[in-house]
Amino acid sequence: MQTRPPLRELGLNSGKKARLHRILFDHGLGNGTAFFLPYDQGLEHGPRDFFANPQASDPAYIVKLAVAGGFNGIAIQIGLAEKFYWDYAGQIPLILKLNGKTDIPSDAEALSPVHASVEDAVRLGADAVGYTLYVGSPAQEADFAQYRKVREDAHRFGMPLIVWAYPRGAAIAAKGGNDSFYAVDYAARVASELGADVVKVNFPHPEKTTAVKPAYQAEFSSQQAIDAVVRSANRTLVLVSGGEKAGDEAMLLKARQAMEAGGLGLIFGRNVWQRPYDESLRFVDSLKEILAAHPSE
Repeated sequence: MQTRPPLRELGLNSGKKARLHRILFDHGLGNGTAFFLPYDQGLEHGPRDFFANPQASDPAYIVKLAVAGGFNGIAIQIGLAEKFYWDYAGQIPLILKLNGKTDIPSDAEALSPVHASVEDAVRLGADAVGYTLYVGSPAQEADFAQYRKVREDAHRFGMPLIVWAYPRGAAIAAKGGNDSFYAVDYAARVASELGADVVKVNFPHPEKTTAVKPAYQAEFSSQQAIDAVVRSANRTLVLVSGGEKAGDEAMLLKARQAMEAGGLGLIFGRNVWQRPYDESLRFVDSLKEILAAHPSE
C-alpha cells in the first residue's frame, strides 16, 4: 500500500495549507481523506444527467445532500455558487470551478474557457478552486496560458488549486482513449509538473492499449495502474473520479484501489446524486467506510 504525503511536505504557502487543513480535518471524516461532491455536469453535459433523479436538477437539493452526507466539499460553477451556496456557507467547503464548457462541440480540439476568477472564490468564501485542463488537446497552448494565470492567482491568494486533468483530443482518442492507463498517467504527471495542488483523474484502464506507447502495452492490473498514476502525481494529491453511474460493487472496488494506491480520496457526483436521496446517503456511508480505513497526517 502506498502512502500519501502529509501537508507539511507539499510546499504549500500558509493560505493554501490552512484551507486544505480545514477541508481535510474540519470536514468529512476529519482524518485527512477527502470525499467531494461535484455538480458541474449541468454545464458540461446538459440537463440529461438529471433525468435519472429529477430532484438532482435543483442545486439546493445537491447542497443539502452534500451537507447531510458529510462531504469534505462541493464543486460547483459560479452561477450556482452565487445563487445557492450562501444558504450553507460555512457548513461545507466550496470548491469553485473556474472554467467549463458544453459537450455540444466536438472534443477534437477541446478547450474549457475561464469564466470565474480566484478573486470570485475568495469573495464567495471558497476553500479551493477547480480548473479543467484538457491534456493532449490541440488547443493546449491556449489552455496552458489561461491555466498559468489561474495558478499564479491561486498562489497569490493562498487558494488550493484542484486540476481536473482530462485527456482529450483526436490524438488521445487514437491512442487508447480518454481513460486508458497511458492517457490518465500522462495527465496526472502534467498536472503535477504544471503546479496543481490536487489532481482529479479518471480511473485508468490498462486493458485499453490500442496504439499506446510501448511501455503501456504490457499487462498491468487495475491496482498496478492506479498505483502508477499516484506515483506520477508525486507530491500532487490525487482524487479519483466516479465517472458515469455504475454498480455499487464496481464503485466500491474503484474506491478501495484508489485509497490503497495512496490517493487523497474520491470525487463522485453522478454515482451519488443520480440515486434517490436515502439510497444516496447509504451509498455514501459505504464509501466513507473505505476512507476511514486510510487516515493520514
